[in-house]
Amino acid sequence: MRVLFAASEVAPFAKTGGLADVAAALPVALARLGVDVRVVLPLYRQVDRAAHAIRETGVVLEVPISGRTERVAVHEGRLAGRGGIEVPVYFLEADRYYDRDGLYGIAGQDFQDNAERFAVFSRAVLELGRTELGRPDLFHCHDWQTGLVPVQLESLYADDPSIGRAASVFTIHNLGYQGLFWHYDMHLTGLGWEHFTPAGIEFWGKISFLKAGLVYADLLTTVSPTYAREIQTEEMGHGLDGVLRARADRLIGILNGIDVDEWNPETDPYIPKRYSAADLSGKAAAKAALQRAFRLPEEPDTPLIGVVTRLADQKGCDLIAEALPQITARGAQFVLLGAGDPVYENLFRDAAARDPSRVGVTIAYDHALSHLVEAGADLFLMPSRYEPCGLNQMMSLRYGTVPVVRATGGLADTVVEAPPEAGGNGFVFGPYETAALVAAVDRALALYRDRERWRALQVAGMSADFSWDASARRYLEVYQRALVLAGSRMAGESVGASLGGPADEPAAPRLAEREARRSRPPDAARTAARAGKAAPSGKAAKTSRSGKGKGGTRRPGRKRDG
Repeated sequence: MRVLFAASEVAPFAKTGGLADVAAALPVALARLGVDVRVVLPLYRQVDRAAHAIRETGVVLEVPISGRTERVAVHEGRLAGRGGIEVPVYFLEADRYYDRDGLYGIAGQDFQDNAERFAVFSRAVLELGRTELGRPDLFHCHDWQTGLVPVQLESLYADDPSIGRAASVFTIHNLGYQGLFWHYDMHLTGLGWEHFTPAGIEFWGKISFLKAGLVYADLLTTVSPTYAREIQTEEMGHGLDGVLRARADRLIGILNGIDVDEWNPETDPYIPKRYSAADLSGKAAAKAALQRAFRLPEEPDTPLIGVVTRLADQKGCDLIAEALPQITARGAQFVLLGAGDPVYENLFRDAAARDPSRVGVTIAYDHALSHLVEAGADLFLMPSRYEPCGLNQMMSLRYGTVPVVRATGGLADTVVEAPPEAGGNGFVFGPYETAALVAAVDRALALYRDRERWRALQVAGMSADFSWDASARRYLEVYQRALVLAGSRMAGESVGASLGGPADEPAAPRLAEREARRSRPPDAARTAARAGKAAPSGKAAKTSRSGKGKGGTRRPGRKRDG
């Protein structure tokens, strides 16, 4: 099976968030399973061509855009994994769009031509698929920046002999980012106005790149089972819950993994002394180093609570700020590493200035220091309003740092309330309230004083498997099911119910299914999703013409009846 894996950012080449980590690790894990994976992303200015040995391929794509042709040169690099695995990475060079200081914007402002930038990217992904570098059986697309690929594949390339029979999978990393643009940008998509309806890619009078992926992809995935359920609710559906409920049989939640080679206390080069579940002595050295790094007194018996986060409302920063005086009053130390909203940056700086012996704050993104926080802290706070998956709680567990989390998204799927004797590995609270967070911290501090049981809790967390290997096996099952849904097997064959779809869902011959798609919606769920009665309900996102950088704002708007 050959998969063209399209993402707007991939570590270590270009990164603003967790999508880049997923797009780096999952293809390598899939390659270990024998999948022929090829990754594609824009060639941004920040990509270091020399450091990553990126070379020209000689392939130049002729990309149709708004009645003209954009020439896009293809470059090639590699993603390397353990066991000698190497995954080809294709970089699409179009300097007028990607040779800029930021990926999606600068100084907190989105680029005003983001619709055009990522319309070009999506179409270039499909054109790459037509060359010998591509020819995939399946396109795996990620977030709004690639949301046009499934609809363009179905409508513009259905008869193409190279990719017309390919399947598509669309992964939602954060539904709050939607890629909304004014309707005058419709010409950039290459699609007819028949697609600009509540049954298609229209959303409150705008074009929604994200909705295009949700409605037209053969299968949808998101980054944890709980988040897959949450986004079908009005509260967390960002106005698209009706569409997602209509396609619930095609929506699968698969928990992200972490890079267990990068995040490994037995080999970590960023901590002063390595350690393991069998010998935790090195964790004390990491704690002392962390206290020194944040200019806190070196007190080995004082519980040290850590946070590494983007400073934003989503991450529960308001709860942390409100709870902090109560936490330090209980004798704990607190360290925070992160950057983001200036309001929170100033708030936490002020907290550190008021109580420098208990609170340490570094406003920055610092990869090495984040390793030290994970290793040196006793507890790790993640009180998110919502968290599609979350990675830091898994990193913390791997380092024997006990997480305190709110029960949402992937946090609810990975952290189980103590005690360790009952299979617990952390502390969980439900209501988004300061009192609930403080109560969870109190439970943690009470168990911290019982050193034997605390060590058992640490070992329980360190024993869990959060590698990408298990997730990759699930994605391989998704790919296989998507191929069936695209019509690769004989009619009447059952689709695996284990992935969340009905066991008696019939498949059709591939060409017959493509013909059916051109004349009618391919399944009842998609019919409902495109029907006006299933138009997005809940709170709609407001956006500007630029599409809000990473994909639309998360500010609530009015309800749209469903």
